[in-house]
Amino acid sequence: MRITIGRLAEITKVPASAIRYWERHGLLPAPEREGGQRRYPPEAAERITVLRKYQQAGLSLVEIREFQRDQPRREAMIRAKITELQQRMIDLDHAHQLLTHALNCSEEDIVSCPKFRQQMAAWQTPDPAPL
Repeated sequence: MRITIGRLAEITKVPASAIRYWERHGLLPAPEREGGQRRYPPEAAERITVLRKYQQAGLSLVEIREFQRDQPRREAMIRAKITELQQRMIDLDHAHQLLTHALNCSEEDIVSCPKFRQQMAAWQTPDPAPL
């Protein structure tokens, strides 16, 4: 059973305009048409879920297109994206530590707090290489 773009947007919580945009840029296969209306197979919702996860992982639309098409470059792109995500996770952890400390710190200026300065020094020390 084929579904309309409106229903697909409702199911995936992605605006119809984004679905049309992804179609135009080759990220979604062109749907069949019935009476001029787009009709999608149910698996289109799964494809959209994957596209959203790619975006949440930080892939640009160009990278997503390459990921879907260019098999030889896929592994290198995945490795680079994993490295980027690992750095983002470290950065987010540091931001979390900063905010948590700031919430509980009695110093007027957090930068003058000895405990926070110690934490900042630890951020600048590279982690030991994995075994």
